[in-house]
Amino acid sequence: MTVRIDQTKCIGSGQCVLAAPDVFDQSDDDGLGLVLVPEPSAELLPGVRDAVDRCPAQVVSLEE
Repeated sequence: MTVRIDQTKCIGSGQCVLAAPDVFDQSDDDGLGLVLVPEPSAELLPGVRDAVDRCPAQVVSLEE
């Protein structure tokens, strides 16, 4: 499974970081979401799925 953020459409709300702080972070430069762990372990997947659902811009994806 691979996690991605479309940074061209990210609005920097930080919901992904709140849902899965071990997988996501925000850039210090522009506040956009960053993927820290592109292929998270099974134990991190519930948080990633929550991040996908929470993203107001719908730019977080999990490709299975």
